[in-house]
Amino acid sequence: MDIGRQEPTVSVILPYTKTKGEEAVSLYNKTERTMLDWQSALVYDIMAVGEDGLWIHQKFGYAVPRRNGKSELMLARCLYGLKYGEHILYTAHRATTSHSIWERLERLCKKAGIQVESSYKAIGNEHLYVAGGGKIQFRTRTSTGGLGEGYDLLIVDEAQEYTPEQETALKYIVSDSLNPQTIMLGTPPTAISAGTVFPKYREKVLSGGAYESAWAEWSVAEMTDPNNIEAWYETNPSLGTILTERKIRAEVGEDDVDFNIQRLGHWLRYNQKSAISQTEWDALEVKELPKLTGPLFAGVKFGHDTSNVTLSIAVKMADGNVFVEAIDCKPSREGVSWLLKYLRNPAVKQVAIDGDSGKGILEEAMQKIHAKRPIMVRTADFIMANSMFEQAIEAGTVKHMDQASLRQVVSNCEKRSIGSNGGFGYNSQLKGADIALLDSVILAHWLCVEYKGEKKQTVRY
Repeated sequence: MDIGRQEPTVSVILPYTKTKGEEAVSLYNKTERTMLDWQSALVYDIMAVGEDGLWIHQKFGYAVPRRNGKSELMLARCLYGLKYGEHILYTAHRATTSHSIWERLERLCKKAGIQVESSYKAIGNEHLYVAGGGKIQFRTRTSTGGLGEGYDLLIVDEAQEYTPEQETALKYIVSDSLNPQTIMLGTPPTAISAGTVFPKYREKVLSGGAYESAWAEWSVAEMTDPNNIEAWYETNPSLGTILTERKIRAEVGEDDVDFNIQRLGHWLRYNQKSAISQTEWDALEVKELPKLTGPLFAGVKFGHDTSNVTLSIAVKMADGNVFVEAIDCKPSREGVSWLLKYLRNPAVKQVAIDGDSGKGILEEAMQKIHAKRPIMVRTADFIMANSMFEQAIEAGTVKHMDQASLRQVVSNCEKRSIGSNGGFGYNSQLKGADIALLDSVILAHWLCVEYKGEKKQTVRY
């Protein structure tokens, strides 16, 4: 019988020669349940130890498509921890998840010969205390849950919903342990997932930037046809055992993206939780250069945290909408001469400049060539420009021709607070994508919308 791939499609596991995983799997198998090969192998990796007896991986993250039995690994890990006196905190996004794990673990403890001395079942606040001092608390995550408490093991289930605020409250609770470990498990984030910690941890481990950390996943690298049965077996290790082709076939529907994420483990390259979604941006695309009317307006942004400067333009369309386009993004060390060549164009009616790292230099250079005096953007102006751009996206009055660089920045941005009255700007969520590109577009759009035309001189007699 065909079964799913038993090894991760992508993994970073530190080398080891010893593991406590064998005993954990043995405890689990005493409960009249049997771990699958892929589950046992991953437990071995998670519970690898060095010569000093400490966990090789202080942090371990893994992602497996839904209904493959990824939480069974944590039941084995918890059985071992309880037997040997560990203090464990098991957290989940939903109260029903943590309660289900509590119920299952209580039954498994009895079958594995671990004496439960105290069991408390209030939903969202369950616990198990066992003979020998081992204990496990169950919590639904909040921004304050866990503060002031100390544990040896932190388990973050449904990690795709794990937010930075929750991480701040929880990540230090294992710091006092002599042998701490944090385990995150979940699926790739979907359009409704609120968490960003899980994907950022994945990126850090896969890029080699994490220490004493590991990662494993079953996934497709690219968007794949949902009817590709080979992809089902490649990404679902329990297919052919606890999961069947018939069950998966019933899941195939109209939403190919959701199927790729939840059943094939695909990690999207764009951020679905971006302040401006790719769907919103795509809806504003025009396939051909539209009929343009009126003058050009230019936005120049010197990056506040980079050495780049960007230039974008905006112009009114015949239908009254505003067409925007990014012109270029260059290192500041190249100077401003390339900007001057464009900004001295008579068709450019106004120029807005922002960014303390270079706006004074550009203003002076424009004065020397007798170019029109630029508008030096104030904080209030920048707040207004961002608000107007957001409203334009909502109303569909801003248009573009789908520049890849601009799309990448727009679909991976988040809001940042400016001032004390609810003003906002944007930050990039993607390493290497300069938010200054979007900022320059926003400034050009602002000038174009605010421009009221030349005042006609009135002569009276």
